[in-house]
Amino acid sequence: MRIHVSFIDRVGITQEVLALLGARHLNLDAVEMVPPNVYIDAPTLSAEVLQELRGALFNVRGVEAVTVVDILPGQRRHLQLDALLAAMTDPVLALDSAGDVLLANPALIGLYGRDPAGQSVAQLFADSELLGALLEHGFRLPLREVTLNGATLLLDATPITDAGALLTLYPPNRIGERLAALHHDHAEGFDSLLGDSPAIRALKARAQRVAALDAPLLIQGETGTGKELVARACHAISARHSAPFLALNCAALPENLAESELFGYAPGAFTGAQRGGKPGLMELANQGTVFLDEIGEMSPYLQAKLLRFLNDGSFRRVGGDREVKVNVRILSATHRNLEKMVAEGAFREDLFYRLNVLNLEVPPLRERGQDILLLARYFMQQACTQIQRPVCRLVPGTYPALLGNRWPGNVRQLQNVIFRAAAICDSNVVDIGDLDIAGTAVARQNDAEVDSLEQAVDDFERTLLEKLYPRYPSSRQLANRLQTSHTAIANRLRKYGIPAKHLEP
Repeated sequence: MRIHVSFIDRVGITQEVLALLGARHLNLDAVEMVPPNVYIDAPTLSAEVLQELRGALFNVRGVEAVTVVDILPGQRRHLQLDALLAAMTDPVLALDSAGDVLLANPALIGLYGRDPAGQSVAQLFADSELLGALLEHGFRLPLREVTLNGATLLLDATPITDAGALLTLYPPNRIGERLAALHHDHAEGFDSLLGDSPAIRALKARAQRVAALDAPLLIQGETGTGKELVARACHAISARHSAPFLALNCAALPENLAESELFGYAPGAFTGAQRGGKPGLMELANQGTVFLDEIGEMSPYLQAKLLRFLNDGSFRRVGGDREVKVNVRILSATHRNLEKMVAEGAFREDLFYRLNVLNLEVPPLRERGQDILLLARYFMQQACTQIQRPVCRLVPGTYPALLGNRWPGNVRQLQNVIFRAAAICDSNVVDIGDLDIAGTAVARQNDAEVDSLEQAVDDFERTLLEKLYPRYPSSRQLANRLQTSHTAIANRLRKYGIPAKHLEP
């Protein structure tokens, strides 16, 4: 039987209540003092003894009520904590200020094989450096790789003020899920592929068929056509949709960095490496999808390592000797002619056939007809929202220029042109003069090509800043207009020599 005694708080009343209980030599399992309340757990208390006890308690000056309750507050908190820990799917344990385990949730106990309460964290993870690092940094550590009962996990430490810490252990793909969610800013599935032209309808129909097949997929198409959007859409409707989707641009990093990003590295693999090693995208995306953009730029060494992974799903981390095996679907993309590269010896033929089990061809924007106008209106609304201005409207006089442009940079180029128009147009009506495409839509009918992405980005930035600077003649004004930092704007003005004498005042 559990009893709740409430009273008016006064000096000595708690001791009087406890003395009254002690004089009766009652069998008590627990007594909780939460002034002005006392909670008593007396399992063998009979109704007759309770009646006598109630009368005695009411004789104590200040006692207001004596009631029977179903559970004591401390017991309720303990049950709630147990339920909370049991509901957590990730292994969790609490440490005291010396680094010894106070309690562990069922997921941790199941993984370890027994309750580790009382053990040192150093003993638990067989890592002599871990305890020292936790104590030295006040239980604040970046994600650190640990091994528990043969399983490789990432440890996240959260300090509890003056009481130790809470440690949570994540399998690498759980961190991959968080990364994928953090970088995911696209509509789900094929809703992200805007357009209703025959070319885009054919792409969607074929993509929906191959997306469900759990085999490597090669996506080909010109620069800026939206190959990553297609890859994300295929992942979103595949059986792996609830697992991570992580991407690596093979052209963005030198070989050694690309290798460590993709396959991770072992402890002490190189100077400056994170202590304890680091998982790569392959481990983080386990059970999910890895998208390799610009696969045609991958080095011969990485091509060989990727081929081995595609053969048996295993690899070794940089500087490591342990075989790691994961289940990942590889989607790849390129704007280059891989068959020609194979013929020239610039790309491995065996890797090409492993990547090209399934394939998709993303059509260039110039072949998508009225999709151009649909995308232009969508990008205009998106740009105006981004720079926080009233929505602009494209006048019909812009349509022939938009439709007649060959768009060598495809959807990405169209998006840049529309953003530039939204940024520099003073009215809410965008005319042909605001689009800044006369040089590409009308005069350039000779299939002019962009020399490089860097050049295209530089040309876009220079043109935009030259147009805006006369109206916003300082880095701070321009930064406010373009919603970025004034330092970034100042660096670009300096890079392009703006202001210059040839600019309009």
